[in-house]
Amino acid sequence: MTAGKSDNRVGAYFDKHPQWREQFLAFREVLLAVGLDEDIKWGIPAYLCDGKNLIGYAGFKQHCAVWFHQGVFLKDEAVKLSNAQEGKTQAMRQWKFAPGEEIPRDLLHAYALEAIENHKAGKKVKPVSRELKVSAELEKAMQEDAALREAFDSLTPGKQKEYAEHIGSAKQEKTRLSRLEKARPQILAGIGLHDKYRK
Repeated sequence: MTAGKSDNRVGAYFDKHPQWREQFLAFREVLLAVGLDEDIKWGIPAYLCDGKNLIGYAGFKQHCAVWFHQGVFLKDEAVKLSNAQEGKTQAMRQWKFAPGEEIPRDLLHAYALEAIENHKAGKKVKPVSRELKVSAELEKAMQEDAALREAFDSLTPGKQKEYAEHIGSAKQEKTRLSRLEKARPQILAGIGLHDKYRK
């Protein structure tokens, strides 16, 4: 099996999370060994097959985690995986590790190989499209500003949803209006809310 291509930027991510370095090194070694190519997506290490994002990992305050973007298809006979965001996430599954916990490399290796097999077999959850709910503030702004309406309508459905949820999820009208004003220049420029993290 040919090792995957590594990305020098991953080391900088490790430097930001020294408490997880040993675990990250184990994740990295296994994921490159199964032939996945390393990249940085949304500011974190990502592992790709045929250019598709299959596996990633990140460090948090209390734990670090490996996640499988189409993990719902993994057999998970060792019962290690959990839904990344219960009620929101359809396909992604994560495997959490506590500080200092040893990484079972053979098991991670097996899960990674299964994820690759599933990808090559075309197993993929298609996102359920939900009707876009736009807040009254955003709707009013678009009625009053044709350029804003045109720019919003030209965004991808995913980017429209991100803005609609970001603005509409604020409890107070003042906060919704503040978020709208901060988002307006990005919408007009055709930039998604989270584009800066996708590079």
